[in-house]
Amino acid sequence: MVDEAGRGEVIIEFVRLGGLVRVSALDPASLVEVTLQGPAAAGEAALRDAVLRKLDYVLARARARRPASPLARGRSLL
Repeated sequence: MVDEAGRGEVIIEFVRLGGLVRVSALDPASLVEVTLQGPAAAGEAALRDAVLRKLDYVLARARARRPASPLARGRSLL
């Protein structure tokens, strides 16, 4: 699934557990997966939006923590 937010493909899975729905989102490019649970009455669209927001948050934190390469800082590896 490619959405308007500019993220690449995302795989989303919904699993109903009684009155709850477990929603997982996987970014295949980075292999980052997030999961949340919400009430089944919330609806698929609301749960999809929530899990995508969580995935965006986790990916942004991972990018912020990744140290820049020496080449990106203008230094030579030699």
